[in-house]
Amino acid sequence: MNRIIVLAFILLTFGCKQESKDLQYTLYQTSAAGDNLKQLNAQKVAAGTEMVQVEILPDQKFQSIQGFGGAFTESSAYLLNQLSSDKRDEILKAYFSENGANYSLTRTHINSCDFSLTNYSYAPLEGDTALSSFSIEEDRDDIIPMIKDAQAISKDGFRVVSSPWTAPPWMKDNKTWFGGKLLPEYYATWAKFFSKYIKAYEKEGIPIWAITVENEPLGNGANWESMHYTPYEMAEFIKEHLAPQLKKDSIDVNILVYDQNRGKEMDEWIEVLLKDPEVLENIYGTAVHWYTSTYKYYPESLNDAHNYA
Repeated sequence: MNRIIVLAFILLTFGCKQESKDLQYTLYQTSAAGDNLKQLNAQKVAAGTEMVQVEILPDQKFQSIQGFGGAFTESSAYLLNQLSSDKRDEILKAYFSENGANYSLTRTHINSCDFSLTNYSYAPLEGDTALSSFSIEEDRDDIIPMIKDAQAISKDGFRVVSSPWTAPPWMKDNKTWFGGKLLPEYYATWAKFFSKYIKAYEKEGIPIWAITVENEPLGNGANWESMHYTPYEMAEFIKEHLAPQLKKDSIDVNILVYDQNRGKEMDEWIEVLLKDPEVLENIYGTAVHWYTSTYKYYPESLNDAHNYA
């Protein structure tokens, strides 16, 4: 399919007799066939023709945009390493250079995820509550070099958001990579895990701008790495463990909550998390996945999250 984006610039004439005048607009087309903002023929719409009305409210402001981008994963980094150095460089420039997409916001995973080569944890030793076995060695072959090369290409730099798909299985009630919950006796250890991860990446020259507490806390049908929370459990973990640990270790990072789909489930979570003043004072915002529907965007969920904060 030849996907086309059409931008229409409508020139309006204002006055007391506006309804009697024709409207003129110019179309610019970008397409997979190679058009890059190609100007098409100017068009006219006769007076009285029914049109969609666009109202611009410049004084009404919402959140500022922090950036646009994509994800650094072990599998993508591994595949890039199979290419020639020239081709690998060409791809990274396409995403991170000024002449490319110039990504400004990125995401990566803490421990393995569904885009990893194997299941792995940075602290594999069972019962290691001191995290003496903690190491990010697994990331040195693929993810870390990819991020550092992207940093070298990016003129303005980019922010990194990190998310865990699961804690090590030994911290969970079902002792597996898939599903299950973090055992309460390991809440403090898991909070310390975040702290050690952020420090380890900073030592590599990769500052972490934000973390989410858990990718898809409602689960994914145990199809890949996952760990479940209720909104009350996430609130407790943030207030009693994660935020105090980060503060104790003098780590300046933004905490994002939820990290799943729009709609009813999001409404239920923000009702708990964003109405809790102790949670609010320790978080930066709400992470949302754009799943659930290909055509509905659930403005009520998004507006409620914005208004609670």
